[in-house]
Amino acid sequence: MARSRSSSSSWWRYLHPSYYLKRPKRLALVFISFVFITFAVWDRQSLVQEQEAEISKLNEELIRLQDQLREVKGNLGYLGERMIHTNDNKIIKDLVDIDPINEERREKVKEAMLHAWDSYEKYAWGQDELQPQSKNGVNSFGGLGATLIDSLDTLYIMGLEDEFRRAREWVANSLDFNKDYEASVFETTIRVVGGLLSAYDLSGDEIFLEKAKDIADRLLPAWNTPSGIPYNRINLVHGNPHNPGWTGGNSILADSGTEQLEFIALSQRTGDPKYQQKVENVIIQLQKTFPSDGLLPIFINPHSGAASYSTITFGAMGDSFYEYLLKAWIQGNKTETVKHYRKMWETSMEGLLSLIRKTTPSSFTYICEKNGGSLSDKMDELACFVPGMLTLGSSGYGPEKAEKFLSLAKELSWTCYNFYQSTSTKLAGENYYFYVGEDMGIGTSWNILRPETIESLMYLWRFTGNKTYQDWGWDIFQAFEKNSRMDSGYVGLKDVNTGAKDNMMQSFFLAETLKYLYLLFSPPSFISFDEWVFNTEAHPLRIIPRSDKEEGLGADRKANARLVTRPFSRKHGRTGYS
Repeated sequence: MARSRSSSSSWWRYLHPSYYLKRPKRLALVFISFVFITFAVWDRQSLVQEQEAEISKLNEELIRLQDQLREVKGNLGYLGERMIHTNDNKIIKDLVDIDPINEERREKVKEAMLHAWDSYEKYAWGQDELQPQSKNGVNSFGGLGATLIDSLDTLYIMGLEDEFRRAREWVANSLDFNKDYEASVFETTIRVVGGLLSAYDLSGDEIFLEKAKDIADRLLPAWNTPSGIPYNRINLVHGNPHNPGWTGGNSILADSGTEQLEFIALSQRTGDPKYQQKVENVIIQLQKTFPSDGLLPIFINPHSGAASYSTITFGAMGDSFYEYLLKAWIQGNKTETVKHYRKMWETSMEGLLSLIRKTTPSSFTYICEKNGGSLSDKMDELACFVPGMLTLGSSGYGPEKAEKFLSLAKELSWTCYNFYQSTSTKLAGENYYFYVGEDMGIGTSWNILRPETIESLMYLWRFTGNKTYQDWGWDIFQAFEKNSRMDSGYVGLKDVNTGAKDNMMQSFFLAETLKYLYLLFSPPSFISFDEWVFNTEAHPLRIIPRSDKEEGLGADRKANARLVTRPFSRKHGRTGYS
């Protein structure tokens, strides 16, 4: 017990301050230990507090993203719901990351589509096009319901379910192609065949495929020529294909070389190779005499297959031939089987470079037309599809050439945007002439609600991510809203300088102009270029594996056509006035 008390006393002395005052080294050691222990405890508490703050922030961000995702899903409608539940995480990420400004703009475009559609439904239901000023319909295409069919995929993409359902019922119960009417093979293919196939690819509804096959079968005799180059007009009841008198018996380049996407798609979806064979034979024939610069005149002799002396242009009557060379390659999965399309397209793009000029003093880049050996300093607004085509095709080049053609696309898009900005209404004229020292001047001054510039802005936005192209598109949309919108629809302008209105709502305004605007303000994964290729009327067709064996064309038709979860050339339109 004595030892125990002594031991206890020895421990208590370490707690007495006098012990350390007599021993400064031990005092320093105790102080240092105290400081280290204090810092350790304080640091741990700080880390815990920081972690708790970070967790709180992450929870708040998660709640915000969940709210935004719910809002986006609601805005995109039932198509958006399908995409979110069936596509990959990238789509969900893109939907969540939508810029609020783009979201608001997209909703404005959707409202414009509803206004255009409601006006058509009220005043011109089942007819080809609406005349808003006189509030009546007109059958510009023989009474095939052109606006209705052209609008099907736009309605579906925008999630306008009730409107799509009513249009579908009209197609099922009222659409009749047995009409004694001289139809344009080109216009009927890109609007009607293309529109029906796109509606089928998006919805999976067999009625659209049945109707597409019906009208395509009525068009097929147009390809029964000695060369396989089709005639451009045909009677939907009696056949009797022919060319209009004003072409001198020739077929038009764009009209004859802009059916490949639709007819190849039809063969893929039906398993019947006859459609694909007809349109691919056209390319085989043109390959035989394809020029070294890849630039074909706008007139082709349907008997010999040879080009006739005529204008070379990327505008009216030439344009979409070059577009389809590129897109048939994309539709064919860029495989060896379709490499000749890409080769022909690249040859034509080298030829395009020979038509490029710049203005003074502002250095606007433009595309000339060619007549014989001379160039004409004229460019159609129709040719403003070229920047989008170059952008889409640039990815098939090596890095150096890809940058070269993408740079050209950017320069041309600036010119096309200025077609709009240079007028008092901020809407473009039909074509422009270029003069030394004066930049550009309007040739034909009407505007019929064309989509080409917006189309190119959409491609450039998706490939570059540069929001400038979205802002330009918004400027154009606002100009349409200010100058073309009426209580009964949208009209073109007789003169973009005075603002005088015409009396026609072109079907491509709903099929193309508004659809491209909607996509311009949507995420790139929405109707992705990896899964879809657009025909020249902006109808997206699903890219599916291609087979050149007749027995295999339709093997996976239904599996590949499931839901997304989705008077002349290139839409000349009618002005409705002299």
